[in-house]
This record gives sequence, C-alpha cells and structure tokens, in this order.
Amino acid sequence: MTTPGHEPAHANQVSRWIARIEVILAGLSGVAMAAIMVIVTIDVVLRYAFAAPLSWSYEMIGLYLVGAVLFFGLSDTMHQHGHIALDIFVPLVPMRLLHAVQAAGFAAGTVLVGLIAWLEAQETWLAFIRDDRLATIIPWPTWIAHAILVLGVTVLTLRCAYLSAFHCLSAATGRVQVELPPPPVTAASQTRGDE
Repeated sequence: MTTPGHEPAHANQVSRWIARIEVILAGLSGVAMAAIMVIVTIDVVLRYAFAAPLSWSYEMIGLYLVGAVLFFGLSDTMHQHGHIALDIFVPLVPMRLLHAVQAAGFAAGTVLVGLIAWLEAQETWLAFIRDDRLATIIPWPTWIAHAILVLGVTVLTLRCAYLSAFHCLSAATGRVQVELPPPPVTAASQTRGDE
C-alpha cells in the first residue's frame, strides 16, 4: 500500500508518460500567458503614448493565447490535484468504495471530455480544409484555435482515462494503484503537527 498522494510504481509509469506531455503543455501555457502580458503592455504604451495601438493584439490574444493558457493547463492541474475538490467526507468513505466512486466519476469525465475532443477535432479539420479565417485586418486562421482546444482536451481525456482505470483497479484489488490527492491542510492538523 502507498501513502496518499504518491503513485505506485507500475501506475507511475503510465502517469509519467502523460505527465511529460502535460509539462510541455503547461510550459506553453506559461509562454502564452507571458505573451499576453507583453502584448498588452506594448499595446497600452503605443495606444496612450503614441496613439498607435496594435491593430492585431485583441484578435491574437482572444483567438489563440487565451485558449492556450486555459486548455494547455487543464490536465496538468488535474494531475497536481489543483482543481477544487470537496473532500470533507473522504476520510469517512471505505477505501474500495472511494476508489469505485472515483473510477465511475473519471469514466464519465473521460466520455464527456473525449466527446468534446472528438467533435472539436472535426471542427478543426473543417476549418482547415475550408481555410476559415477571421474577417479582420489580419485574417487569422481559425483552425489553430480549434487545434489548441483539441490538444489540451485530448491530454485531459488521457488523464481522466488513466485515473478511471487505476481507480477501478484499486477498487477491485483493495490495494491503492493510483495517486490520491494529499490530505487537506487544516489549522487543526497544522497545530497537531507543530506539537
């Protein structure tokens, strides 16, 4: 048995493979966030100091960069247990039942997120072959924005499928086969830890 928040060795191999992709996407998400800040800063300076704003900044940020920040960070955030979780009853639930419920939830998530990825992949292909573009000063291609969503959501689908499969295995075997979120840090536990 492993301690909560740590992955068993065999599950760790699968998780590490997905995590490599997540780390790259999280890095690209950070680059996109930095690009947004730089572009907005330059645009503000040019707009108010020289009355010459960047004509393309709004479309580029809204079409590509915001999507990269959001969708490229989703799966890594799930892997790091960074999403909001209601865990007040977790200590009261038997371990096998906890894993069974987690498996069912992540299975539903896999189907839903996978469907989003599939439908959006079709939209990406259609936008690419039709050469869809924004009707603005710079005719930005829209397929890139669709592809950003597809890539981020596909990796999230892989993470959900992994979590569903290994929670299911944990429920079946009675042994923890998948990482669990770390226990919540509370004032009471911090006080006990300091004593």
